[in-house]
Amino acid sequence: MPNTKSAKKRHRQSLQRRAKNRAVKSTLRTQIKKVLAAVTAQDTAASDAAFREAAKKLDRAASANVIHKNRAARIKSRLSTRVKAAKQK
Repeated sequence: MPNTKSAKKRHRQSLQRRAKNRAVKSTLRTQIKKVLAAVTAQDTAASDAAFREAAKKLDRAASANVIHKNRAARIKSRLSTRVKAAKQK
């Protein structure tokens, strides 16, 4: 446990940041699952809309350093590939 006043403050801040980052990551995972579910259901309109929303959330998370920018780009690329493949079928 922190002893100094500044260490206590840093601990409070880290707990707040952790809670916020976990919430952002959770919404990201949920959005990615929505895209994949729409792709498996072969619903092109829903998969397009879900992909746009997922890309937006991934970019926001990357800009806030919740996830690395390259990880966001990699996930968007993989989702985009699946959405495009579903349209071809």
